[in-house]
Amino acid sequence: MLRIQSKLARALGAFGLAAAVALVAGCGGGGGSSGTPTSTTSSTSSTSSTTTGSTSSTGTTTLAAGAPVSSTPATLASNQVAVVVAANTISNAANIPMVSVRVCAPSTTTCQTIDNVQVDTMSYGLRLAKDALNSTMLSALSAETVSGKAVAECAGFADGNTWGTVRTADLTISGETALSVPIHVLGDLPQSAAGGTSNRCASGTLNDTSSAIASHGILGIGTAKFDCGSNCASTTVDVYYGCTTVGSTTTCTDMVVPEAQQVTNPVRLFATDNNGVILNMPAVTAAGSTSASGFLTFGIGTQANNVLPGSGIKQMTTDHYGNMQTASLSGTSTNAAFFDTGSNGLFYADSLTRCLPSIDFYCPASTVSRTPSVTGFNGTTASVALSIGNAQNLFNDGGYAYNNIGGVLSGTAFDFGMPFFYGRTVYVNYDSAADGSIGVSSSAFIAF
Repeated sequence: MLRIQSKLARALGAFGLAAAVALVAGCGGGGGSSGTPTSTTSSTSSTSSTTTGSTSSTGTTTLAAGAPVSSTPATLASNQVAVVVAANTISNAANIPMVSVRVCAPSTTTCQTIDNVQVDTMSYGLRLAKDALNSTMLSALSAETVSGKAVAECAGFADGNTWGTVRTADLTISGETALSVPIHVLGDLPQSAAGGTSNRCASGTLNDTSSAIASHGILGIGTAKFDCGSNCASTTVDVYYGCTTVGSTTTCTDMVVPEAQQVTNPVRLFATDNNGVILNMPAVTAAGSTSASGFLTFGIGTQANNVLPGSGIKQMTTDHYGNMQTASLSGTSTNAAFFDTGSNGLFYADSLTRCLPSIDFYCPASTVSRTPSVTGFNGTTASVALSIGNAQNLFNDGGYAYNNIGGVLSGTAFDFGMPFFYGRTVYVNYDSAADGSIGVSSSAFIAF
């Protein structure tokens, strides 16, 4: 589930929504059956830092973010890749974990390495902005076809939709390779081509550029294998479309698409180390850090470096799409909870003061503590100690990695976004079921 509130950019007027909730059928609150594992244990940063703070004559607290922190080993194994949260040339959004992905036209040496691809634990499959691909690569990646029509997808976002073709690529992340992976290229179709029953992508804002999604792409490594699954393979649900071009005019209409041709989590297609992922991020200070470097390990129990701890963790079963059964805070229950690196804050309902009435970040006068409890579908419950600081003060302090940024989430859900992951090792064990159907029994968990 991609939910990115843009960084305050050292100025209150820069508040705004950069991008938000992703796939209609495949993310945080969308659909589910019993799902996949995730686990977390504490992690220690290899670099420590200190922060300072003062109060100006106007009463605004001036903070200074801590120095860079890192938990990345000196040498990464072939099943590991560095994950970096830092300033970049794409956007000034905070808490965006990035990796590099190498994309190749299938069975060729026509390749391009794409940097600054966001890691998203609550979506499924690789999505790349068209503007991140060079012209050679864009031409070399062929669009998938079903019944003679080019396959396209309309993925829903909170402030619009994302529209583009589904293409096939060979993907390499560190030393792991997945062949012939269906990926989503954003922004390579005109909006006038969008059609279908609901016409969701035919009007309004399309979030199809790197600046709109605050990255060059989104690497969805969540619990499901396919982003829609049997729903889209058996009926039209305004997600997948078939496109035909006559002259200079392209027209797209709803279409059933087999699972094998839907956008797919590439980790599931690795030859080995394909049964889960482990994300390790360093701890950051209360004032945040200018950058935070961690690492993603592929596979669980397949190599010596990805063994699941035998004790000290609490396994919590999710549905097929990674949702917990419920969460509660101060006696108020939610109907959904999930752990999502694609959200750059802790989003939930609270009575805390917003930074501005129209802005979804919280700005309490002083840092407050919150301890929500989370319950998995296996009945296991865990409490999570969190802090919510003043987003305006924090975002103005020069940092990019924060563990205490909170914001409003409408409805009854708790989105444990990127702040949750600092200082933890989180294991996401994949659902053994092959598809993305609602109601499929699965083995997902998150362990504390």
